[in-house]
Amino acid sequence: MKRLLALCLTLVLFASCSIDDVDYTTVFLPVESIEIPNEFELGKTYPITVNYLRPSTCHTFKEFSYFSKNNERTIAPINYVFEKGDCKTLQEELVEAKFNFIVTSNGSYIFKFWQGKDTDGEDQFLEIEVPVVD
Repeated sequence: MKRLLALCLTLVLFASCSIDDVDYTTVFLPVESIEIPNEFELGKTYPITVNYLRPSTCHTFKEFSYFSKNNERTIAPINYVFEKGDCKTLQEELVEAKFNFIVTSNGSYIFKFWQGKDTDGEDQFLEIEVPVVD
């Protein structure tokens, strides 16, 4: 009976701990540089590397914001920012994140990598056009 009670108490303790209790927000971070091929071949898959600066030890890569319209792609890295008191500001820590791009149409692709906002609050993009060759 004591073992059953101990087991029930242990299960209650584990069930009360939840990852949802962690406070965080998500933020877009400006792209610093990109590694992308000069040209694509139809039907092939290519890795694209995005480099951005990690502002603090509380920032962790989550995913890419990826929006497509025709042959245009708009991309920005999204980070979790964990709300804890022991964050350290980082200086010039470049982070590399990759995604695979599958070439599904002819013509050229236009990639727009988000680089932040200007003084008027307008989004700024690094635009790269990559042709699809035979």
